[in-house]
Amino acid sequence: MMPDHFSTLRRVIFYSMLLVPLIPFMLAVGIGYYCFKTSLENSTTASMKRIVQDHRQMIEAFLKERKHDLNFIVNSYTYEDLSQSEKLDTVFDHLQRESHAFVDLGVFNQAGVHVAYHGPFDLRARVYKDANWFKVVMKHGYYISDIFLGYRQIPHFVIAVTQEKMGKKWVIRATIDTVTFNNIVKNIRIGKTGEAYILNANGLFQTEPRSGGKLMDKCPDNINYPLSNTHIETIINKDVKGEKCLCTTTWLQNKKWLLVVRQEKADAFKALTSAAYLIILIMGVGGSAIFVVAFYLTNRIVGRMEKMDIEKDRLNQQLIGMSRLVELGEMSAGFAHEINNPLQIVKGEHSLVEMLLMEMKEKGQIKESESLAEIEDSMDQIKLQIFRCGEITRAILKFGRQDEPKPQDLDLQNFIPEIVDMVAQKAIVHGISIEQDIAENTYPVHGDPTQLQQVILNLFNNAMDAILETHGTSGGKMMIKAGPGENNTVEILVKDNGCGISPENLNKIFTPFFTTKPVGKGAGLGLSVCYGIIGSMLGTMDVSSEVGVGTTFTILLPASV
Repeated sequence: MMPDHFSTLRRVIFYSMLLVPLIPFMLAVGIGYYCFKTSLENSTTASMKRIVQDHRQMIEAFLKERKHDLNFIVNSYTYEDLSQSEKLDTVFDHLQRESHAFVDLGVFNQAGVHVAYHGPFDLRARVYKDANWFKVVMKHGYYISDIFLGYRQIPHFVIAVTQEKMGKKWVIRATIDTVTFNNIVKNIRIGKTGEAYILNANGLFQTEPRSGGKLMDKCPDNINYPLSNTHIETIINKDVKGEKCLCTTTWLQNKKWLLVVRQEKADAFKALTSAAYLIILIMGVGGSAIFVVAFYLTNRIVGRMEKMDIEKDRLNQQLIGMSRLVELGEMSAGFAHEINNPLQIVKGEHSLVEMLLMEMKEKGQIKESESLAEIEDSMDQIKLQIFRCGEITRAILKFGRQDEPKPQDLDLQNFIPEIVDMVAQKAIVHGISIEQDIAENTYPVHGDPTQLQQVILNLFNNAMDAILETHGTSGGKMMIKAGPGENNTVEILVKDNGCGISPENLNKIFTPFFTTKPVGKGAGLGLSVCYGIIGSMLGTMDVSSEVGVGTTFTILLPASV
């Protein structure tokens, strides 16, 4: 694959691994947050409405109690009794023992004249017939005023009731302690910023809000007025400071006063803010984790694919090299066959020359001399080398033959030395000594000689490569040992003092195409093929090794007895 292709593949895999889990994760978190937000808002709004309802009932109960106190007085005493200052003082003292909410108490005749008064101000003989509160109470029999200044010029509100006897009406009026009433209304705790206050129908403060504002001042905030007497309205709006507030309102006293319970939105939904921060943290951590995992796995997958691509190229090169080796093997077999013919001619000519020399010596045509002795030695050397060349060509032809396996009984006492002779010269050149230890009581084994020869030659060549890597051309030792094993088997050991095999590679040594040799030095098929050959002979092949010490291959084959 081209590098650009891997870059494109890396991006595709990365974005796929990133978006596939990230989108459901974000959806799950978003839906969870929405559900939590909706639930919390509904819960907070319901809680605020419940508080407002309870507070409204408490305030209305307070006002009703004051009204009942005054009704009790007008039903218990006559106008004449209450017109006397001493009697009115006594009645007020009784009221104070019941409740400290009253500031003063006054009695008015039908003309609106203040005939009797108990309190801190001088209000006797004042005429209220044109006052709005007097007109209303005379008409309806009961009245709670807004906060007003009146003759005393301080904010206050009054409760008045009428009584009629013998066609004459009279009024008793009490001023409610503004501080006491204000504390009742303000006595509410909702978070850090929650407060309650009362407005009249014109939006004027009837109690002082904790956030700032004076009695009878116009409320600066945009307040939503409920439509019905019992309805509780909840909205989120901005106050004059620009702060968003959760505002809940309801009417008191038949749409005369408006109870307002207000709390800053950040305070009311503080849990939602905390949850939002937590969700942001979870999303950040979760998203980062997904990103890191996607990045890591993408690099791991693409890296593995790049490695496999490199392995593929390397295997292709190895297969090409192997095909060349096969061709070279076939060529070497042909060369050996071609060389064998001239060798036979040289051998025949050598025999002829040797025969002629013997005849000439017998006829006395050649006398014994030092030169003749040297010629005879040369002839013997030529004969020896012709024999050796013949053995080499036979071994090459035997090794290169690709016939079907022909199992037979193999005498290891003769078979193994023949294989050793094939690598002896190479070992001598590289300074490697070969030790043979073939026990006399070694049983024969049954198998194809060519295949077993291939196994042992491969082990010899691997051993020599390992020795050369560690010792160079001096100090190398290799040993082949054979003898009877347990359970009617024959054990063959090939041992060297080479570089050894690392533990992580030891379990892979028989895996096809696995090799520790550099590219071009080995295809990684030799040991796997050997392992298969030994398995086909119903044997086993094991390896033990120590880095820097050496390696031992152990072959167990069934004895042919």
